[in-house]
Amino acid sequence: MIFYMKLRFLLLAACACAFAAGGVIAATATTTFTVTASVSANCTITATGISFTYDPIFANASTAATATGTVSIACTKGSGPSIGLNAGTNPGAVAGVTRAMANGTNRLGYELLQPAAAPGNGAVWTDIGGANPLNAGVSPSKVARGFTVQAQIPAGQDVAVGSYSDTVTATVNF
Repeated sequence: MIFYMKLRFLLLAACACAFAAGGVIAATATTTFTVTASVSANCTITATGISFTYDPIFANASTAATATGTVSIACTKGSGPSIGLNAGTNPGAVAGVTRAMANGTNRLGYELLQPAAAPGNGAVWTDIGGANPLNAGVSPSKVARGFTVQAQIPAGQDVAVGSYSDTVTATVNF
């Protein structure tokens, strides 16, 4: 019986020690930090070619030949791009027009007009540093937007038979 009393006392003492020790108390500390990002303005630009048929004797003796192309830009949302079209590889080669297509030494004058303008009635579309680059407005999203290029060859030009061409550079400034 003494043995059981000692055993009971030891068990009771062990339990008391366990409860007296209590749990381990952990301390914590916190901090905050900042996450930042810088979004830069950026754009891409693509363009479709423009193709004319010109008949200086009948169809275009007194009426300009017209055609259209498209310049498309995709810019960072919130950027304010402008689009310029340079004067091509034969600027000023034909009196009264900004641009000219070439066939050897022969030239066929033409104009590229901003999209809000009907052919013959609108502003000539110039390069970024010129008088009339196109203000594309604030980009509402990164989705590509297309802008129509109105093109015209003035009526009545006295040109030789052949294929004429020019290379125009489209630039987006953002």
